[in-house]
Amino acid sequence: MDFLSSNSMAMLEKSMNFLWTKQAALSDNISNAETPNYKPKVVTFEESLRNKLNQAAAGPNAKQNVRQILDQSEFAVIEPQESVRMDDNGVNVTEQMVEVMRNSYQLQYVYNSINSNLNILRMAVRGQ
Repeated sequence: MDFLSSNSMAMLEKSMNFLWTKQAALSDNISNAETPNYKPKVVTFEESLRNKLNQAAAGPNAKQNVRQILDQSEFAVIEPQESVRMDDNGVNVTEQMVEVMRNSYQLQYVYNSINSNLNILRMAVRGQ
């Protein structure tokens, strides 16, 4: 099995990129919590990817379709127009801080998974 070009490694790579972008958006939101008219950024990816993967898995050549979807899938940064404050700023700092922590744990899990796959590959190269 080729860990570096497998579907699971491609999924881990996409997840890492998504979580890194989400972390940057959350940091922007927190830093602009007092900026009037600032709309918080939301990074979306999971739902659209899940729907595309379910469609690919149902068709013929599912393994190749999944890889193609992983390569073509991109995440989007959107700015909802909701606002609950008088200055039209939509950032809830407490909510954003909780999301930063949740995102950090998810990112750590992805890093650990990648590290685990690379350790298996390293052991195979060394012949252990």
